[in-house]
Amino acid sequence: MSDALPRGARLGIDVGSVRVGLASSDPDGLVATPVETLARDGGHADGTVPADLVRIASEVGERSASVVYVGLPRHLKGTEGAAAEAARSYAERLASLVAPVEVRLVDERMTSVSAHQALHASGRTGRKHRAVVDQVAAVIILQTALDGERASARRPGILVDVPAPTDD
Repeated sequence: MSDALPRGARLGIDVGSVRVGLASSDPDGLVATPVETLARDGGHADGTVPADLVRIASEVGERSASVVYVGLPRHLKGTEGAAAEAARSYAERLASLVAPVEVRLVDERMTSVSAHQALHASGRTGRKHRAVVDQVAAVIILQTALDGERASARRPGILVDVPAPTDD
């Protein structure tokens, strides 16, 4: 591993409309492992932070994470749709909670398919997939990012900007 990247765990996030998969790496960024699947808490009209985002921010602090990778679901042709827009919005909210820790969007095309295939190959039936498929997808997102770090000695993906606070 290059000295250019700071040491510290990395987190991987698979954002779904119902659940969020969470994975973490060791401090050297070698291996991604599943952490948990969180229920999406949706939006709050009163401005409180959803419980899933609070939980992820807590993991960032507990693990002294150096970066969070959020999967960006693109279509096979590379275009983006509603799911990518939702992931971008989620990443922006997360980035504002965990700053100055970087949040980066990484291409996650085919991760859910790969996760289902891996679970099927391990002998899990379709019904049992739901409980862990988001974690497996998060592991795939994170491991792909870790491999990219090692190959380029740089953080892959698109850095999510944290909006400057506004005076109200």
